Amino acid sequence: MYPDFIDLNRISQLKKEGRLIPPPEMIKTKKQIAGIKEACTLNTMLLDYLEPHVKAGVSTLEIDNLTLEFTSSHNAVCADFGYMGYPKHICTSVNDVVCHGIPSAEVVLQDGDIINIDATTMYNDYYGDASRTFVIGKVHPLIENLVHHTKEALEKAIDAIVPYETTIGDIGEIIENYANEHDLSVVKKFTGHGVGLALHEEPYVYHFKPNEKTYTIIPGMVFTIEPMLNLGGEEIFIDEEDQWTVYTEDGYPSCQFEHTILITPEGVEILSK
Repeated sequence: MYPDFIDLNRISQLKKEGRLIPPPEMIKTKKQIAGIKEACTLNTMLLDYLEPHVKAGVSTLEIDNLTLEFTSSHNAVCADFGYMGYPKHICTSVNDVVCHGIPSAEVVLQDGDIINIDATTMYNDYYGDASRTFVIGKVHPLIENLVHHTKEALEKAIDAIVPYETTIGDIGEIIENYANEHDLSVVKKFTGHGVGLALHEEPYVYHFKPNEKTYTIIPGMVFTIEPMLNLGGEEIFIDEEDQWTVYTEDGYPSCQFEHTILITPEGVEILSK
């Protein structure tokens, strides 16, 4: 059964219209939402804590160590660690690394770099997920635009969400159209996702217009939107040695921002960013 904050009359009407409706198990209860909010708050606090340390001369391993220290001191867990064998506590993706960059003492940030830090915090068995891209010193104007427009694409998608009206596919179309307007390409092999009770849940959240019917967005859904935009082409490859690090095929920079959001009866609440 759906929680009591769901408008069942609206659900009935949407079904009559042939809309795809999320099943009850995809909708979080009030108790679950409260727990997810706590995990998301800690996840945001973690990224805030890391921010002043993200600067030239600092290795990505140092950032990973700080992550472990922070979460441990708050009785939380880095959900990435050990997930499908992932060896570190966060993902640190520098320049042409699209996502899943593994922290290393050999990767030292330099002036002109950009780095995406993707963190997922588990607290009391609930999950919060977000990522930010940081600019190190002075970067090329094209890279500065990439960072600006990636964040703007995410914000435009969130602003457009209207409960019981917007679909998951609408989110993707908004992001793809915005990227195309600014001569950027969208990475299509990775998506946003439901989150809260597990690290990855349904639904998949596309960052491009899909060729299929997608769920209508209704209150109680908790998911991430996390566009990855490239300055060059959309083609990517996975490092053969570590089987995690994803690079752009042409070597041009990639950028990502990710928020965890809650759909409320009134609109959207950003839980972690």
